[in-house]
Amino acid sequence: MDNKPKMTAMQRRLLFGAVFLMATSSIGPAFLTQTSVFTEQFLASFAFAILASIVIDIGAQLNIWRVLSVSGKRGQDVANDVFPGLGYVIAFFIVLGGFAFNIGNVAGAGLGFNAIFGWDPRIGAALAGVIAIVVFLLKNGRAVMDIIIQILGVLMIGITAFVMIKSDPPYGEAAYRAVMPEEPLALFLPVVTLVGGTVGGYITFAGVHRLIEAGMTGRENLGFVSRAANYGILTTGVMRILLFLAVLGVVSGGVALDPDNPPASVFQIALGDIGMQVFGIVLVAAALSSVIGSAYTSASFLKSLHRVFDEYNNIVIISFIVISTIIFTFVGRPVTLLILAGAFNGLILPLTLGAVLVASRKKKVVGEYHHPTWMIVFGIIAIIITIIAGVMSLQGLQDLWVN
Repeated sequence: MDNKPKMTAMQRRLLFGAVFLMATSSIGPAFLTQTSVFTEQFLASFAFAILASIVIDIGAQLNIWRVLSVSGKRGQDVANDVFPGLGYVIAFFIVLGGFAFNIGNVAGAGLGFNAIFGWDPRIGAALAGVIAIVVFLLKNGRAVMDIIIQILGVLMIGITAFVMIKSDPPYGEAAYRAVMPEEPLALFLPVVTLVGGTVGGYITFAGVHRLIEAGMTGRENLGFVSRAANYGILTTGVMRILLFLAVLGVVSGGVALDPDNPPASVFQIALGDIGMQVFGIVLVAAALSSVIGSAYTSASFLKSLHRVFDEYNNIVIISFIVISTIIFTFVGRPVTLLILAGAFNGLILPLTLGAVLVASRKKKVVGEYHHPTWMIVFGIIAIIITIIAGVMSLQGLQDLWVN
């Protein structure tokens, strides 16, 4: 019999708000394209990369969420406790990366509205920016954010599940290849890419910073925090698996995806003429939730720099969204900035996770809490993987200088 106390309605909203804030922050336009491209390339064997990345992601996320929650401090503050000044470096990278990626998220929303209604992408991007801003202008904006993020997350998962059923993938082969892939060494790059895209940069902090803001800290809330961390990764994993199977059902029949827009072609092939509009709905949901998550989390990293960022946090978040939207609307997609941000993003998780692992053994950070050894081992594995991801992401800088 379960003797755990039942959660209140507020705790349930907060739990699923944190879960979906983290999950939907990682499910952006790049997530959709990445999964489609890798599935077309590796077919059923890509299931192995998804499974491996989920295991590594859980290790990374559990470490960060538990240690930060016990300490009651945000990621940058824990990093400063480990090495003075490190938190400011991490905050700089996360805000810069989050800002650049937010421009891509706004662009994705614009393309989504274009697919649904045929609008100019700039009009759709501006509308997405306005919607995100309204959320933070409301008096109970955090509660509204929790609810909207959940609705968008469920919408994406539901639609993608429907597309998966329509595409009729080879479920048995996918299950078999999840543990017995063809050419497993060739799947190393996809695993690294998935880990970086799921818990890299600001993403892994999105949910836990929300929990810290709501006061869910200390050893007494560790069970709650651990559940939220696991549910967040599993929610992302479910979306990844559903999209993978939807794509697999299309490409296993020998149909090639449109290289200019692989995920859109999956929806078109599976659903026919209405497929593009349905994809547009998913893209808008993915992009809008990522805009909200990126702005909220990036702004939370500025709170420790000066009290003005804490006192006027909503203004900072809104400014973040406004500037991102204006840049895309009037300038276009800044490829150079996105390349730089991608390189920074690959380097952030090793720094933050490494600092968290060191902090887990410092009493001045976690008090009498004893962080499980097996989690530290998982964390070290995740660090090794993400260091490799960082090195690979730096190769993008070569393209920057060449072009």
